[in-house]
Amino acid sequence: MSETPASTLVIVSGMSGSGKSVAMKTFEDLGFFCVDNLPADLLPQFVAGVTRSAEGAPAKLAVSIDVRNRNNDLSNIPEWLSAVGALGLDPRLVFFDACDEALLKRYADTRRRHPLSHLGLGLADAISLERQVLKPLRSIADAVVDTSTLNVHQLRRQVITEFGIGGDAGMSLLFESFAYRRGVPADADFVFDARALPNPHWDPVLRPLSGRDAAIREYLEAQPDVNLFAEQVNQFLDTWLPRLHVDSTRSYATIAIGCTGGRHRSVYLAERFAEHARSKGWDEVAVHHRELD
Repeated sequence: MSETPASTLVIVSGMSGSGKSVAMKTFEDLGFFCVDNLPADLLPQFVAGVTRSAEGAPAKLAVSIDVRNRNNDLSNIPEWLSAVGALGLDPRLVFFDACDEALLKRYADTRRRHPLSHLGLGLADAISLERQVLKPLRSIADAVVDTSTLNVHQLRRQVITEFGIGGDAGMSLLFESFAYRRGVPADADFVFDARALPNPHWDPVLRPLSGRDAAIREYLEAQPDVNLFAEQVNQFLDTWLPRLHVDSTRSYATIAIGCTGGRHRSVYLAERFAEHARSKGWDEVAVHHRELD
């Protein structure tokens, strides 16, 4: 009798503003069972509970542990990783980092509060303190990803290609929606223009929604041109994506779908194409909505 393959466990940590949330969302898109901000001392109990579930253990787990934990917990991480190893898993700790200048700019752009701001610290001091608190995690990380010069799209691609846990069995696909008024993604392998399709933007009821919402999906699926467009693009991708994988050394491909505002048609189509790709057996399929995410 063959043994059940052990689950994969990726522990995501790093500096606030370095892209941990983007990474976790990407792992989720790749089929990982994800838990954000898990108290570090509960890591062995969580893994034990999930892997011994009557429903069967998820094949891939991703857990986020960062400065939101109690400081004294983080120094005990090696002990808890050892406990996880005793359960039959080989945990991989991935630390996301960025230079102070990049972090300061990101906080200025998003106007979000730093997790340590409740201590009454200025942003620069909060970042400095966070580096000290997370030093035990960074020092034992299996991989450190510097996101200082990466945008969201590039970070997602790096997670997919380097940490997708798929070996060389398949090619990773990223379906990206975008707005033409902000330009075509520079690193897209295929680009499809959806601007000729009926636009929900002109319906005042639908305008505030996005292509993720049921009302937009229902509207677009009732349009013959949308269905024809989707069928023809899927036929094209079904023909050429397998050949791209077999006839080259590529491990990933980005399929970009654009419309005027990048909110309705392109978002809906990116989700639809990704769902179709999964139904065709592509294991590592992710979606990124440039104007929404």
